[in-house]
Amino acid sequence: MWGSAVRRGRTGTIAVVSALGMTAVLGGCGLGDDSGDVTLRLVAADYGNSKANSSQKYWDALVADYEADHPGVEVDVSVYSWNDVDREVKDMVADGNAPDMAQIGAYADYAADGLLYSAGELLSISTEADFVSRLASAGEVDSTQYGMPFAASTRLLFYNKTLFAKAGLTPPKTWAELAADAAALKAAGVKYPYALPLGSEEAQAETMQWLLSGGGGYTEDIGTYGIDSAANVDTLTWLRDDLVGKGLTGPVAPGKLNRADAFAAFADGEVGMLNGHPTLMKTAAAKGVKFGMVPMPGVDGPTKYSMGVADWMTAFKQNGHAEQIGDFLDFVYDEKNVLAFSREYDLLPVTLSASEVMSTAKEDKHLEPFLAELPGSELYPVGKTSWADVSAAVKQRIGEAVTAGGSPSEVLAGIQSKAQMAESAE
Repeated sequence: MWGSAVRRGRTGTIAVVSALGMTAVLGGCGLGDDSGDVTLRLVAADYGNSKANSSQKYWDALVADYEADHPGVEVDVSVYSWNDVDREVKDMVADGNAPDMAQIGAYADYAADGLLYSAGELLSISTEADFVSRLASAGEVDSTQYGMPFAASTRLLFYNKTLFAKAGLTPPKTWAELAADAAALKAAGVKYPYALPLGSEEAQAETMQWLLSGGGGYTEDIGTYGIDSAANVDTLTWLRDDLVGKGLTGPVAPGKLNRADAFAAFADGEVGMLNGHPTLMKTAAAKGVKFGMVPMPGVDGPTKYSMGVADWMTAFKQNGHAEQIGDFLDFVYDEKNVLAFSREYDLLPVTLSASEVMSTAKEDKHLEPFLAELPGSELYPVGKTSWADVSAAVKQRIGEAVTAGGSPSEVLAGIQSKAQMAESAE
């Protein structure tokens, strides 16, 4: 009755869908399954930067289309800023008033507490199979997918073409070339030869990109934390000695520089190079900055693995409505809706069908370099409930490691200890 797509049910009956990938607010307080009328509530995040492109407009249009063909279902969407959405959902859950769906930054804590439907309980087989495999795997806890990817991005090295041309430079492929280019940019008077944002806003992202470029990362191949590995120590030591120590990262200490400020400086023409995601393209272009993008340099050549980021749709069990949630989420993940959202906010689609369209469409050509990085990207270990504590520790301490006299081995060992304690508490 809710659509022809086949869903997996735990007892042979149709089961609920769960997840979208945004930070808005929809909650489910149905009028009752007996009446046949159901109201679903969704909480979602705002990806816009003004009222004109608020995510509320996207959801309002999508919900209107859905409700036109489903007269027995209403969907109430509440959109919050990224600064508030995770806290809002946490408070709702604590108050016993969980939304039916929430698109937020993490899912593992809710899954560990048994509060979420799995993707297999909710989505049609075709929808579940359409997720980009790298993203679907990142949404798993104990081999079961609870986090449904909604939006994704990868990182590339942005460089200012005008500043590079004036200094006679070409984009770097190795760390040594990056340092040499930064030195030349400094000599030419560039304020931030390489912007290294290790401030509290998003230090975990910049750190991860550098660790990956040095052959390390937050976790080992078997999934355990390996934060204090030799490769990671070597990476931060190089940053301390060859970039920060030589004055190549600008006037603000990396531990005090936030991503938003680094992006703003790039858009103002004050940055030679920095790691950026797709939204930086629009910001820089609006200010008239001519830029190029290349894979992140590594020790001996371009980095094998880039960093990927995904936001997650979750579906809570509290109110039931699995069947209706699943049908609505199948609609949300329809190719045309995924494309519309991705194009509106310069993000990467989370489904194979939309990715195939975007990889060949002329209007999406500017996203091709980021799309090419997605299949080989590494994501945060968001399936670990300990990740929130580890991420907070990285934000708090990683800047110390690259300061004059800082000890990368000591800082990383401290974060590793915190990670192991958090793991043992899971």
